[in-house]
Amino acid sequence: MQCFLGSVHKTHRYRMTTSGGGGFCDCGDSEAWKKGPYCQKHTPTAQSRDTEEDPVAQLPADLVTRAYSIFAIILKYAVDMLTWEQADKLPAGLEPPDRGDTYYCMLFNDEVHTYEQVIYTLQKAVNCSQKEAVSFATTVDRDGRKSVRYGDFQFCEQAKSVIVRNTSRQSKPLRVEVMHSSVVAHQCFALKTLSWLGQIIQYSDGLRRILCQVGLQSGPQGGSSSLVDQLMLNDSKMWKGARNIYHQLLMNSLLMDLKYKKIFAVQFAKNYRRLQTDFMEDDHERVVSVTSLSVQLFTVPTLARMLMVEENLMKTIIRTFVDHLRHRDLHGCFQFDRYTAQQAFKFGRVQSLIGDLKYVLISRPSDWTDQLRIKFLEGLDAFLELLKCMQGMDPVLRQVGQHIEMEPEWEAAFTLQMKLTNIISMIQDWCSTDERVLIEAYKRCLSTLSHCLSGLLDGEQPISLTLAGHSVDTFRYQVSQDKVSIHLPVCRLLAGLHVLLSRTGVTSRLPEQLPLGELSPPLLIELPLRCLVLCAQVHAGMWRRNGFSLINQIYYYHNVKCRVEMFDKDVIMLQVGASMMEPNHFLMIVLNRFELFHIFSSADCRKRYREANKDVVQQNNTLVEEMLHLIIMVIGERYVSGIGQVEPFDEVRREIIHQLSIRPMAHSELVKALPENGNKETGLEKVIDTVALFKKPGVTGRGLYELRPELNKHFNLYFHHYSRADQSKAEDTQRKLRRQNSEDSALPPPTPPPLCPLFGSLVNLLQCDVLLAVEGAVLQWAGEPSGGSWTDSMLQRVLHLVGLALLEEHQQLENSSAEDDITFNYTCKITRPGAAPSPSGSILALLESLQNAPHLEIHKDMITWILKMVSNIKTTRERTASTSAAPISQEQGPEEMVRDKDKAERKRKAEMARLRREKIMAQMSEMQKHFINENKELFQQSLEELEASTSAAACASAPSSEPSSVSQTCVGPRRMGGADRREPVTCILCQEEQEVRGQGRAMVLAAVCPKINSSVQKPPTRPA
Repeated sequence: MQCFLGSVHKTHRYRMTTSGGGGFCDCGDSEAWKKGPYCQKHTPTAQSRDTEEDPVAQLPADLVTRAYSIFAIILKYAVDMLTWEQADKLPAGLEPPDRGDTYYCMLFNDEVHTYEQVIYTLQKAVNCSQKEAVSFATTVDRDGRKSVRYGDFQFCEQAKSVIVRNTSRQSKPLRVEVMHSSVVAHQCFALKTLSWLGQIIQYSDGLRRILCQVGLQSGPQGGSSSLVDQLMLNDSKMWKGARNIYHQLLMNSLLMDLKYKKIFAVQFAKNYRRLQTDFMEDDHERVVSVTSLSVQLFTVPTLARMLMVEENLMKTIIRTFVDHLRHRDLHGCFQFDRYTAQQAFKFGRVQSLIGDLKYVLISRPSDWTDQLRIKFLEGLDAFLELLKCMQGMDPVLRQVGQHIEMEPEWEAAFTLQMKLTNIISMIQDWCSTDERVLIEAYKRCLSTLSHCLSGLLDGEQPISLTLAGHSVDTFRYQVSQDKVSIHLPVCRLLAGLHVLLSRTGVTSRLPEQLPLGELSPPLLIELPLRCLVLCAQVHAGMWRRNGFSLINQIYYYHNVKCRVEMFDKDVIMLQVGASMMEPNHFLMIVLNRFELFHIFSSADCRKRYREANKDVVQQNNTLVEEMLHLIIMVIGERYVSGIGQVEPFDEVRREIIHQLSIRPMAHSELVKALPENGNKETGLEKVIDTVALFKKPGVTGRGLYELRPELNKHFNLYFHHYSRADQSKAEDTQRKLRRQNSEDSALPPPTPPPLCPLFGSLVNLLQCDVLLAVEGAVLQWAGEPSGGSWTDSMLQRVLHLVGLALLEEHQQLENSSAEDDITFNYTCKITRPGAAPSPSGSILALLESLQNAPHLEIHKDMITWILKMVSNIKTTRERTASTSAAPISQEQGPEEMVRDKDKAERKRKAEMARLRREKIMAQMSEMQKHFINENKELFQQSLEELEASTSAAACASAPSSEPSSVSQTCVGPRRMGGADRREPVTCILCQEEQEVRGQGRAMVLAAVCPKINSSVQKPPTRPA
């Protein structure tokens, strides 16, 4: 601590935590600090830096010789005694001349039994008071063992049997041994000698190095096992006090000498699998296990990479981890729901290996060697095998009819996912630093995913979908009827690597080395899409009978601890697939997986849907909302470097902006709302001053960060990390703020950043025919005031999508240099009449008709903003067209310019008149449908009467029909009727045109007949 306070780091922002594995001062270790490794006291001089002599050479020769002998004898004696397993006899040469019948009943510590159980058992076994029993239990817990009885063998054996009998009822019994007093004495003396060695080597670096050489020297018979190896491999057999003492000796000797630290690290890596297996079988905490020393070795970047290359450390850790998770289902996935208590205990202990892997990967390399590439990719293969065992684990099936009887196990799978989240991110960081590694990692991940998807289509018959003039083939699958899993780590890792290909520009520079042709976009999006549909159906209340297990899984899927490598990567994978697919095909598959395709494919299905059960209508409304929200996310979420053209910290800035859009927050609240990396950093400190203003606390309050006013324009109502509650709060806050500033209440989407070339085709989703049909359908439904088949949220999402498309077109117009550069023509497409689900006016006409609808008052400002944007875009297009034509018409005179101006004005008025006509026609069509729906019985009765009268008239006139003659008799008994005068009439309500005939259909007359008494005079009464 004194070194830290005397260094440059004293003035830095820092946080101190405690890690397992012990340690010592890092002063002077250049790998432990980014800068300033020395404190003021220990800063070396220029001369000391240049002279690095062997510290042993500075000692007298006779001292060196004697030190080697003494250290070897003492260390060998200590190792022999601490690893001695016989309780009643000593090694050869140590037996006492007189062996008495004196024994100790030695009670050993474990982490299974409680204090109360041990105290109660000791009172029974050795007949002591409670105070003495508490003292015994405390010493056992602290030192690892304690003598509870001293006497002859029979006396101690009696106490042992009582302790074993009383503690073996519910679990394994306490460990008790009857040990001869000479053995106990030698073991205690061995611990004293280790403590003495630790003290003596502090006097000289030369003595420390001599002890290191003695400890790591191979056995006398040429064996490979050194004294340090023997201590490590017998670690789990020792008691807690012995472990602590020899761990401290290793810390003071081997780990403080860089040369022998590397040799010890190699031995530790060689024995890693054996050490971890012993730890799994042990019941002591990891803090008193030799495996906890990994934090001292693997966190040193040079050591970690050396071990990865020479000992294949990354692969060893992962394989050891996988070997301890042997419980699998028929598909080879991990299965945690049938774990016994002992297996669950081991699962908790095996998670420490993930921490070791994190230490190895926490510092990514800047310089790669061929050997490092080979070993890292071998480790990646082992990691992909681990992820393959997680792919599809814990699948769920929707319960229908009755509630699930027993909640399934879900916590173990999510615990594993949370532990691996940082590992997955670190592996991607390693891949991003070398193009060759990235390309090879992408190929191997794609191969693993192809293997996982190989059985996806077995026995499935393809089905054809047709909508808005487009067709696509897919296979039959329904989330609400088939199994679905929320765990898809292989898909998500591939999504992350695909983004790295875009970020590093590999796809444009080395396209021939990438297997992009092997990708099947529909298969890439299939599993992530199922997972997102599952979340939508849970929100719609379709999975209520599956209990809290599924609700908790959905919660953690979106939670800040898991979402980076779960929810976010699923959205990215959909963006990857959509960027490779024809946009209409992508949206049709999305509609089909949401089980909404039938609603938008024909008007009849929509009619039946409106007449369905109220719960079904509500569920489908929610699904439509979630589907539209998903499309918004796929198109609009671009604040990931590699998807959008943004800087790395723009994503953190955007997160903070949207958190502060809910309400002002304290520093701790913001930290909790942001995801952490492997170093537990959020990036908050680097951007907070550019985003927020700090409001100092009052007398009893706390300091809060408030969003800078100029950043309110970046607020996105459909920010993908908002929960429903957060979205509602943020919307209320933003609308209230706009009212205070005397602005309209519209919350249009912010201008999105431009997409990277690999994802550039995503914008075509906004102008594809299927999305236009969906938007037109929702806008048409919204025109029905009493219709229950749409919701305000549904309409709000459609308006948001329209706004996104207009912003995209406006951006292209602003950034383009000529008319030919503009490929996005959304305004042209929304002025064309729609064709699905039923013929209607254009989207623009529908928007104009909804602008002044009384039941859509809350959406009026947003619709007004959209229409204003359409007008601005048309003006910009005209200006762009006139600018491009200016060089040709530079020699025109003033008369020609006036003529062109008049022509443009006439064209604008004609366009306005056309839009007005479309608006009126859409209104009249809607009134017609509304009138027909409200008078169904009347129309049915009128049609039946009409058919009956028409058939009667036809029968009556059939026999009197005569051939027509040129001459007709007008007067007399044989006169003939004159020619019928045809008079077509148009109904003012339904716009149907008919002829008025005696035997034809009648025209409906609508009239208002009010009863008014104000002008009626009472007749005078006659006098009697």
